[in-house]
Amino acid sequence: MNTELSFHQKQMQNEFRFFASKEIIPFADQYDEQQQFPPNLIAKFAKSGYLGAMISKKYGGMEMDAITFGLLCEEMGKASVSLISLLTVHGMVSHAILRWGEDNQKDKWLVKLSSGEILAAFGLSEPDAGSDPSSLETTIKNEGNFFVLNGRKKWISCAQIADIFLIFARCDEQISAILVEKNTPGLFCKPISGMLGFRSAMLGELFFDNCRVPKENLIGRIGTGFKYVANSALDYGRYCVAWGCVGLGQACLDACLEYTCTRKQGGVLIRKHQLIQKMIADMVTEVKAARMLCLHAGCLKEIADPGSIMETNVAKYFASKMANKVASDAIQIHGANGCCNSYPVQRYFRDAKITEIIEGSSQIQQIIISQYGYQNYLFKSKITRK
Repeated sequence: MNTELSFHQKQMQNEFRFFASKEIIPFADQYDEQQQFPPNLIAKFAKSGYLGAMISKKYGGMEMDAITFGLLCEEMGKASVSLISLLTVHGMVSHAILRWGEDNQKDKWLVKLSSGEILAAFGLSEPDAGSDPSSLETTIKNEGNFFVLNGRKKWISCAQIADIFLIFARCDEQISAILVEKNTPGLFCKPISGMLGFRSAMLGELFFDNCRVPKENLIGRIGTGFKYVANSALDYGRYCVAWGCVGLGQACLDACLEYTCTRKQGGVLIRKHQLIQKMIADMVTEVKAARMLCLHAGCLKEIADPGSIMETNVAKYFASKMANKVASDAIQIHGANGCCNSYPVQRYFRDAKITEIIEGSSQIQQIIISQYGYQNYLFKSKITRK
């Protein structure tokens, strides 16, 4: 695996870093306090082409390679991992349409999604169905030329600003995926505020009361909603979040390096204390390890290796745990200063916890990864016995 970035990838990384330093970092704490990101920032994302990062050029996208997209997520995550929720869910819906949509659906939606003319959100979670999709209660009923939706969705990132939602619901007891426009009669969005972290993600709860949706909005076929559409979109989302966690970890490390080079205790810079050095050494190592796992997953995606899905699970699991550990140590190093809003590490700490929950919790990842480990072991055991 070649982990050396190409000249073009380094150029793009510098572009992403400049954008984040100018447009996000100076205002990230403000966005967190206001629990939103402003329309002008979304417009700048769109103008830069980032909303169409991995959409093909045929539909006006940038058609980034997987590594370049990962670098984008890292730099945005370093600035505010809460804000990459827009890149995540918008991209998940775009990816689902690009991979599973009909040609007419791609023509209708992808150009608008790529340009930022419309924004998308991903509607899987419900009040009583998070990690267990078999518990979905939202329903789709067949009525002539329409499908009729009833139910609720909760914890939907960017719900407050999305123009279309990719909704997963039961149709004849089979989970299916359908696009629902925000102005559909019977659809109501209730903003969610007061979250621990990811306060800028503009979460919402969706209510569907006899929403009549044209049948041509069905993505894939009846019954393919979770196994195919949702799973491939979640893989996209986990990859984005994993890289965002690398950025968050790097932000924590940078903040600690700066702080320990200026803060004194007992007349000595705290960077000279061995226990501080131990914490910094762990941070450096863990951030590098998470980045390497993300690069490995990205390299496999570039060659369409089926193993990229599992490696993305591993990267997301490790990177989100790393982000929590590094953010916790960053608070410890900053002491009481780290617990007030004068320092961004308190925001990093709150946001880091959310990354272990979204796009498949750490416990779900543990189940998936352990099953993969046992499958490999049993397969190799059979070969050995032969």
